[in-house]
Amino acid sequence: MAITCDCPMAQPGPTLAATCGGGAFMLFMGLLEVFLRSQCDLEDPCGRAQYRRHMDSVYDFIVVGGGSAGSVVAARLSEVPEWRVLLLEAGFDEPTGAQVPSMFLNFIGSSIDWGYQTEPEPAACLGEKDKKCYWPRGKVLGGTSVMNGMMYIRGSRKDYDDWAAAGNEGWAYEDVLPYFLKSEDNKQLDKMDRGYHATGGPLTVSQFPYHPPLSYSLIKAGEELGYQAVDLNGEHHTGFSIAQTTNRNGSRLSVARAFLRPAKNRPNLHVMLNATVTKVLINQTTRQAYAVEVRNSFGGTEVIFANNEIIISAGAVASPQILQLSGIGDPEVLSRAGVKLVHNLPAVGRNLHNHVAHFLNFHVNDNNTTPLNWATAMEYLLFRDGLMSGTGISEVTALINTKYSKPADDNPDVQLFFGGFLADCAKTGMVGEKLGDGSRSVQMFPAVLHPKSRGKLEIGSADPFAYPKIYANYLTHPDDVKTLVEGIKFAIKLSETKTLKKYGMKLDKTPVKGCEKIKFGCDAYWECAVRMQTAPENHQAGSCKMGPRGDPTAVVDNLLQVQGIDRLRVADASIMPAVTSGNTNAPTVMIGERAADFIKKRWLGASNAPYPVSGEGGVSNLLSASETRYPGWQLWG
Repeated sequence: MAITCDCPMAQPGPTLAATCGGGAFMLFMGLLEVFLRSQCDLEDPCGRAQYRRHMDSVYDFIVVGGGSAGSVVAARLSEVPEWRVLLLEAGFDEPTGAQVPSMFLNFIGSSIDWGYQTEPEPAACLGEKDKKCYWPRGKVLGGTSVMNGMMYIRGSRKDYDDWAAAGNEGWAYEDVLPYFLKSEDNKQLDKMDRGYHATGGPLTVSQFPYHPPLSYSLIKAGEELGYQAVDLNGEHHTGFSIAQTTNRNGSRLSVARAFLRPAKNRPNLHVMLNATVTKVLINQTTRQAYAVEVRNSFGGTEVIFANNEIIISAGAVASPQILQLSGIGDPEVLSRAGVKLVHNLPAVGRNLHNHVAHFLNFHVNDNNTTPLNWATAMEYLLFRDGLMSGTGISEVTALINTKYSKPADDNPDVQLFFGGFLADCAKTGMVGEKLGDGSRSVQMFPAVLHPKSRGKLEIGSADPFAYPKIYANYLTHPDDVKTLVEGIKFAIKLSETKTLKKYGMKLDKTPVKGCEKIKFGCDAYWECAVRMQTAPENHQAGSCKMGPRGDPTAVVDNLLQVQGIDRLRVADASIMPAVTSGNTNAPTVMIGERAADFIKKRWLGASNAPYPVSGEGGVSNLLSASETRYPGWQLWG
């Protein structure tokens, strides 16, 4: 039942019709949008925070970026009622249509996507225009958690133990696990490994309500090759899984929706949308950050002051960009851009890396799947079930070992993703692309989990609205190519299992343009193919690397403080010394949780660490000491 109420609401982004191309089906999507907006849990007109221009020029804390880390930091700091917190977000609020899981691809390239492109690549994306790779990133409250595939993957134990071994004290797996648990509200504890999950946090985690039959078949195919179905966030990190996702009752749960909307009535939290931070101001005598310069929605520039700290959570692209615009970075880069040097920190923008993949196309028998029509739409509108309540076979993933990894380490080097059977607004409006022979197209795309190639990011001018120059340098390390080719060979082997042969699954052997002269299927062919058709997995990380103080390759220390500058932290995926083994949304939420506790510890006292993990089957309502001190601001469910 639709509920109406008189409450101000921020612009909810582009409509589904605006993100779909094509004639009569566009009319269908426009009507569907009307029905979606009548659903109170999706439109949530009164549940959205009352976003407004800030009311003061001075706050205790300023958080820059309302994405997967920034939303967490702002919400957690505002749990202390004496603290005034301002969250600045360059985009608007999340669109209603983005709440529908099956529409997750629609908003890539829309107005809520930054739409970054790399500089011409020397060894990858060679078949793309100007040899540039496309990097979608969320320009919206909630960041990329508004337009990702919602998969909840934490990474492996070894990921974090390696961070700690590199000198980042307090970041081993046992140190970070309580912060994953603090956020989590797992709705399927009985299906997950005991002791690795929690309930009571703001971030609902569960599988989608609907699973295509092919999802189960992919799991069985993995078993044929010796990989079991496992909880990839539990005791083991190798195997196949119908992944848990950040969804609540069949709709997307962005990090903003999970953390900020429950905080909407806190008078000490202000959220300013369409507000671009152009620089952080640094007192060069005290070496302290004290204010931000902001271009507001009215086109004016203003300075907002922070009594305590400024936290940059703008992501792996924008966080180093903001530091460089603020005069923090490599003197040569800043000089070329016309920016005055404030603090010599050459590591800013370095160590940039990403999971890199290659798409393989397969044909499967149609098997009479249902199209996206009013029947499937009503199933979703009435029951939050059916094709629209999931992402097709994109819900399945696998973490596997190639010959270049050690299975005993339980730290796989390839992640396998899948695509197809999606209720989306494709040309046909059907589930997956229907081909002329009656078959359908599905995809597998292996991704390298531990890339050795490293890139960099540099501002090209002092203009804060000019995109930075991104040099991804994909596949410049030969080991990345070798690993990716082995992942491709595994995917083909998977397609040839008895289970998938029942679907008539066949590899599309249309040669990749530019590789036609090489024998199809040999290693040399695939090495050519991955360079011509390179698929970034959009898990960008590392550009504000965390490391011990004095490390010339590091930007922040283990407390996420910018080295050499007081009262300035970075908290997002950019601080990862090495990207985690899997999707990066869950680790980024964890980083936001950790940052908030580091800040509380500094400004409230030393007894602020979370309680230790205890009990079987998960931990419920883990509270920090500050939340105990302020019982009116405890975790919400």
